[in-house]
Amino acid sequence: MASVQRSASSGSDGGDPSLATVDERKRKRMLSNRESARRSRMKKQKQMEDLTNETSRLQMANSQLLQSISAKEQAYVAIESANNILRAQVMELTDRLRSLNSVLQIIEEVSGFSVDIPEIPDPLMNTWQLHHQMQPIVASADLFLS
Repeated sequence: MASVQRSASSGSDGGDPSLATVDERKRKRMLSNRESARRSRMKKQKQMEDLTNETSRLQMANSQLLQSISAKEQAYVAIESANNILRAQVMELTDRLRSLNSVLQIIEEVSGFSVDIPEIPDPLMNTWQLHHQMQPIVASADLFLS
């Protein structure tokens, strides 16, 4: 029994050299595995931190985009409202012009004088007549971010 204990405990203290090298390899492998596991944990922690930072950055960007969209929607509603007012004014002025033209026609018929009665273009049927050359519209992502 004493010889069994001696051979089991003599791994690195001068016993069987092949057992000593096996024990040394096991010890080195364990240290290597521990170091590899430590590096793996550190890498995973770094990845988590990076993903957390990226999430925060994307949430901020999303918030800014939502604010920008909201501002654009409010501006659109305001412009649409102003546009509706202008359309109503155009219709009112067109009706007035028709009334004045009918008065001019009556004057022309009664007096016999030739009166120049302008034609009333339908502003809702004609396309916009711009007095300058058409320029291409260039859009960029920066336009929507401000």
